[in-house]
Amino acid sequence: MTDSTPLSEFRPVRSGLMTGALDDLASVGLAGSRCRACGETTLGANTLCPNCGSDDVFPIALSDEGKVWTYTVVRYRPPGDYKGAEPFQPFAIGLVELPEGLRVVAPVGGDPDAVRIGMTVRFTARARADGVVDFVYNPAA
Repeated sequence: MTDSTPLSEFRPVRSGLMTGALDDLASVGLAGSRCRACGETTLGANTLCPNCGSDDVFPIALSDEGKVWTYTVVRYRPPGDYKGAEPFQPFAIGLVELPEGLRVVAPVGGDPDAVRIGMTVRFTARARADGVVDFVYNPAA
């Protein structure tokens, strides 16, 4: 949690992306949707299937664990309104493949030089100082 933001003021990084109570980060997970017509699984709460256009979709909770499909290490401070650690520290961004077949772009925590393709990672919700709840995938124990 953060010292500067009351729990009641937390908000998700994107509406419809997460399940659970934002004031209980251990309960937060990624939201998904599945289409009854074609079986497509998508990230976030959706009302229409982007694959077939059907409105016969239902919410699902996505898996907490996935595997790094590919990744890159950002070694230079991004330009503009960078909201990361100061002073800048290199970090990994991964494309994490979930068992449901989705691939999610997200930061990969821990030592960026230890990230490997095929590595098992676990979803972790985190609250930023500005009250936004986002997420990172950390190496699984």
